[in-house]
Amino acid sequence: MAEKFTIGVLTSGGDAPGMNAAIRAVVRTALANNMDVIGVMHGYEGLVNGEFRAMGARDVGGILQRGGTVLLTSRSKRFMEPAGQRDAIRRMNEAGMDALIVIGGEGSMNGAYALSQQGIKVIGIPGSIDNDIWGTNIAVGTDTAMNTIMEAVDKLRDTASSHQRAFLIETMGRNSGYLAVMAAIVCGAEVALIPEMPITADEVAATVEEAYKRGKTHAIIINAEGSGIGTMELAQRIDDLDVGFKTRMTILGHIQRGGSPTAYDRLLASRMGVKAVEALAEGKHGVMTGLKSKGIDFIPLADVIGNKRKVNMEYLHMAKVLAR
Repeated sequence: MAEKFTIGVLTSGGDAPGMNAAIRAVVRTALANNMDVIGVMHGYEGLVNGEFRAMGARDVGGILQRGGTVLLTSRSKRFMEPAGQRDAIRRMNEAGMDALIVIGGEGSMNGAYALSQQGIKVIGIPGSIDNDIWGTNIAVGTDTAMNTIMEAVDKLRDTASSHQRAFLIETMGRNSGYLAVMAAIVCGAEVALIPEMPITADEVAATVEEAYKRGKTHAIIINAEGSGIGTMELAQRIDDLDVGFKTRMTILGHIQRGGSPTAYDRLLASRMGVKAVEALAEGKHGVMTGLKSKGIDFIPLADVIGNKRKVNMEYLHMAKVLAR
């Protein structure tokens, strides 16, 4: 490696709590290893446009506890095309970047792989509240999102019990039901609807009616946004069938993306950021950091984008058993 090695770092796609902790870890670990760091603004779109700024230790001071990303993020249609990727690589070369660290979700890892296939030294750090990235037990941001959902459902449960109602809570999860299933377990929900296991509105209503007959004072239904049944449609169907509880619904939306990252997410992001820089220092690239049973490991980007992370159906069964 040259005496002075320059790393670019960007955040892409949907933001996730803990991204700033990862940026901080990348910058300060790089500086400790006699490397320079260039921050790329606005994700891959900024890479194509050459929106760069040098980053020092003070530039990442006070960001550990902040949600979102100080580098900002966006989705880039131009980068998805070969011409856009060529422009991005040219901008990197003009800026003297020797390698790139990409923090983001599944789409971001696809972009990282595309660059690696064209000779760019890339390391990925998984950041996604949906926890839908293959190769890591958990992604940066998932724990914070789960805690946000849990706090919201706990508060809704208080009013649901007081008024003997069924509350429908819609979580994020367009393609993955991870948040909905885990929320069902930790919040004691009667039903979790997920994209991976479609069920009908009548089946949900029957489950809620059984809960009413067993003497429950309320019912909680967690609906992942990609389950195939709209939350409003589901609430209307349950009310039409008159199962005992009247329904109320809450769509949590983008509140799940925000907030100060939990201690777990700060630590995970920091560990992954440090390991990403150390990997580059050792000549490793074309991989993503991933949390495994023995610690932070490196997974080839080709494997990451070539596989799909699936919800463990044992957890869905657990949620049903514990809801009795």
